[in-house]
Amino acid sequence: MATPKPRVKLPKSAAAGEVITIKTLISHEMESGQRKDKDGNTIPRKIINKFTCEFNGAPVFSCDIDPAVSANPYFEFNAKVNEAGTFKFTWVDDDGSVYSDEQKIDVK
Repeated sequence: MATPKPRVKLPKSAAAGEVITIKTLISHEMESGQRKDKDGNTIPRKIINKFTCEFNGAPVFSCDIDPAVSANPYFEFNAKVNEAGTFKFTWVDDDGSVYSDEQKIDVK
């Protein structure tokens, strides 16, 4: 599979104190580590095991992900924005790979 690609959707601007909806999706083949290949060998576990979102360095949302999550994990959550800044999204893979994206928001 190609390199996992994170996608994030949030408003470009908001009013001070507004609660916005953030949607994230990362294209990733999740492998539970319980299946076997055609030769009977266990296919190594490969999942996104942690997701975090920060706003201007402060934590907004985070979760640990278990093997039962399907491929291409999708998260939707709300955040209150009081000032302009940058959201940073991070996904961590079992093999230590880290995928991230940043999105700015203007506050009026």
